[in-house]
Amino acid sequence: MAQSRCNPANSCNMVQQDDHWKKCIETELEAAKKWSHKWGFLKTPLDELIHDKKEENTSPRIELPEHLQVRPVTPVEKYIKVLPSPPVPKTTQRFIGWRSAVPELQLEHGFQIQSCKGFFFKDLKWPREPSD
Repeated sequence: MAQSRCNPANSCNMVQQDDHWKKCIETELEAAKKWSHKWGFLKTPLDELIHDKKEENTSPRIELPEHLQVRPVTPVEKYIKVLPSPPVPKTTQRFIGWRSAVPELQLEHGFQIQSCKGFFFKDLKWPREPSD
């Protein structure tokens, strides 16, 4: 095996190759000794790990003051009301915007778009409302 790596063009030094092989073996043996210290927990069965966690959870609970306690989750339905949709249009041309066209669904709001730097139309001296 050592001779198969030798090139006739390069000079083969058998002693150097032997030293290299010894260093590789030493590195492997050293890594094998350190493995159980670093990765030995992987050999522990899952049942034992779960059993240990169950024992840890039996510690007494500390009651938090009322102002630090987490409030229970409020259902989303209390704040968001979703009304039933109107029937789906029969043609694809009417499909675009079919929910926003129904005023009862209140999908369109009369909000004005404002930039954070101020009103752009004021800089251009345009009227606020569009004109025909």
